[in-house]
Amino acid sequence: QVQLVESGGGLVQAGDSLRLSCAASGRTSSTYAMGWFRQAPGKEREVVAAINWSGANRYYADSVKGRFTISRDNVKDTVYLQMESLRPDDTADYYCAAQRRPYGPPTSPISDYAYWGQGTQVTVSS
Repeated sequence: QVQLVESGGGLVQAGDSLRLSCAASGRTSSTYAMGWFRQAPGKEREVVAAINWSGANRYYADSVKGRFTISRDNVKDTVYLQMESLRPDDTADYYCAAQRRPYGPPTSPISDYAYWGQGTQVTVSS
């Protein structure tokens, strides 16, 4: 079992930066690939970025490539999402998630992820 708690959301202006954190707990949480997802009002949840257990492999949605960076610190059991050059269409609730099984690659399908945090809201004003 993996428990996840996100933090770092807030209200920012277009062009600003923000860093989200996801604190994981559970005996083997550092062995799971992790993902950041987001869901805007009236839209489906979509992947933003994912990272494998070691941090060596990463996946990014096209919409955030070059602006967002996912990273992890397995000593602190924390996954980060550094967001730069934020735009109003980045406004959403952001969720971190852990895959169903350990040692998997970073993937985009929501169905690959079994453990979810409660989400943190990001609002980008124009």
